[in-house]
Amino acid sequence: MMEQIRSFVAIELPQDVKRALASLEEKLKASGGAPVKWVEPESIHLTLKFLGDIESGAAGGITAALKEAARGTRPFSIAVSGLGVFPDTRRVRVVWVGLTGDLDILAGLQKRVEAALVPLGFPAEGRAFTPHLTIARVRDYAAPDARQALGQLISKTSFGASHEIKVSGFSLMRSQLTREGPVYTRLSTIGLQ
Repeated sequence: MMEQIRSFVAIELPQDVKRALASLEEKLKASGGAPVKWVEPESIHLTLKFLGDIESGAAGGITAALKEAARGTRPFSIAVSGLGVFPDTRRVRVVWVGLTGDLDILAGLQKRVEAALVPLGFPAEGRAFTPHLTIARVRDYAAPDARQALGQLISKTSFGASHEIKVSGFSLMRSQLTREGPVYTRLSTIGLQ
């Protein structure tokens, strides 16, 4: 029986962006508010596609499909900017940082990644791709007024860090869920040229 591994396809972030996100989280934490699970800045990434459980032996075939998907996409540039929440400021569930820059190239790449994986049994997402970096998830037991207070705090906080992310490739990642939080390992890297 092959080992099952939880995996996803993502663009990894440079250290300076992770540092900027860490100080943003510190600032938001200091304001108190709703019971929130903060994403460890070291493990924040831009997910292109969540695959779920795959057999460990399938990584090679997935990587080959991703290389095919990457063909024709040159390296491009995006930047972190802005702060928002899903689904809305009254019922905050997720806090995210937005992205600017070559978003059309990013969206095209994401579409090709998705299309390349359909024949391998990974269905295309029903909802549109909204490029964002998740920095926090509100705990299920959070009271409605705490969610709303967090929403108000987020809408008053500006995050205009002009940190650029030069995207020259993306990775197939493994996610191991531990008590301390998920541990991510790179299984393969797909370069853009």
